[in-house]
Amino acid sequence: MTVNLRYRFVDSPIGALLLVGDDRGLHRLGFAQGPRAFGPDPAWRQASGAFAEVARQVSAYFAGELRTFDVPLVLSGTDFQTRHWRAMPTLPYGRTQSYGAWAAHLGVPRAVRAIGAANGANPIPIILPCHRLVAADGNLTRFGGGLSAKRFLLALEARHR
Repeated sequence: MTVNLRYRFVDSPIGALLLVGDDRGLHRLGFAQGPRAFGPDPAWRQASGAFAEVARQVSAYFAGELRTFDVPLVLSGTDFQTRHWRAMPTLPYGRTQSYGAWAAHLGVPRAVRAIGAANGANPIPIILPCHRLVAADGNLTRFGGGLSAKRFLLALEARHR
């Protein structure tokens, strides 16, 4: 990431979320706790008023008032990863889908493991709803904010479906 990035924290029911980006859009959404927790890079500039629209939409999502985000995103990854990430908002709100079904939907039915790896590398969880992908047997799989956060997000969406 470049040194021109700004960041801010927003509160959520699953803990503080770190928003990182620049004038082009959001680059990352991070968890303050969980397996993939991270903090701000010293080269980033704190800007508490930055990403006001992202913060508003995140708040509306957690209030059950927003199902689809509409914020500019800056995605950096392989062609396969970015294709997967850009398609994720089409995963139905309040429902889960297996990695295999998702791979088939994307036209790469044999790429289940690659889908899993791309999902694990998702730089903007929640907005790109990787939490909606589950194992073939319906069990929850790893999530950057932890399985309790994944359960919370799925239950939130189920209540407001």
